[in-house]
Amino acid sequence: MKRFTAAILAGVAMSFALGTVAEAKDKIIGVSWSNFQEERWKTDEAAMKAAIEAAGDKYISADAQSSAAKQLTDVESLISQGANALIILSQDASAIGPAVEKALAEGIPVVGYDRLIENKDVFYLTFDNKEVGRMQAREVFKVKPEGNYAFIKGSSADPNADFLFSGQMEVLKEAVDAGKIKNVGEAYTDGWLPANAQKNMEQILTTNSNKVDAVVASNDGTAGGAIAALAAQGLAGSVPVSGQDGDHAALNRVALGTQTVSVWKDARELGKAAAEIASQLADGKQMSEISGVVDFTTPGGNMTKSVFLTPIPITKDNLNLVIDAGWVTKDVVCAGVAAGSVEACK
Repeated sequence: MKRFTAAILAGVAMSFALGTVAEAKDKIIGVSWSNFQEERWKTDEAAMKAAIEAAGDKYISADAQSSAAKQLTDVESLISQGANALIILSQDASAIGPAVEKALAEGIPVVGYDRLIENKDVFYLTFDNKEVGRMQAREVFKVKPEGNYAFIKGSSADPNADFLFSGQMEVLKEAVDAGKIKNVGEAYTDGWLPANAQKNMEQILTTNSNKVDAVVASNDGTAGGAIAALAAQGLAGSVPVSGQDGDHAALNRVALGTQTVSVWKDARELGKAAAEIASQLADGKQMSEISGVVDFTTPGGNMTKSVFLTPIPITKDNLNLVIDAGWVTKDVVCAGVAAGSVEACK
């Protein structure tokens, strides 16, 4: 995992040098999405589609609607529609294997988008998820350096869930070992669904008679579910909660004080990068020749060619970053916020 740290690229803004390869026009880039339940994937898609079409290529896509089985047939459909390269946001990192193998066997390059696909021949593009976990834990720990901690993890079918948890525990290990922090409950969230996160949080609260001092939730959707459970017990705002993705609703919760941090991963940059990498690979560029590429050893022991973008933790103190970047408007971030209570909302 040390390669993650070495792989961090300076800054979120990142461009790929495309001039070194003579790119063919009119390529078809097929994109398989796991679902559109979360706000951020629409942002990713808009940036990805714009970059693909700006290059003179065609964008085709399919939504697996959180079904691993449907995603298999989706990928086969994209192949049959003539995709020259595939970008796959996997619903289940293991289940997607046969569809990926079919694409590779037909000479179609595959980009594993945001979520790892255990295959050495699949290019892996994401943010540094272990660092995201560290950032989440650091911000919660600043607010609550001791007490009962709950961990609302991501989907067990998504390797990112374990990358995040690993990063979180790196930061908290010393306090846990010293007995200052007690892990009073952790649970994977099936499908990353907020409703499932809420149920998990409700169960942890019940088991601990509401004596939970901090919640390390792995994304903004799970954070929203956890906060709903806390709110039902009158605890929202008094218990620090982490998240990630920079969802608009989450950034508003940060301003309101019910969520402590949302680690911002500028999906516009990720989507654009995926489009550019897929186009280059479709033109025959080797994975090792992609700008910013590093070697990453996966949990399954595969050595993949990878690019990692750098995330930014957004708290009440630096909300202006996402507003100034045009990620979200001030009125959305500041809705319902008491006048003068948040610098970015003044």
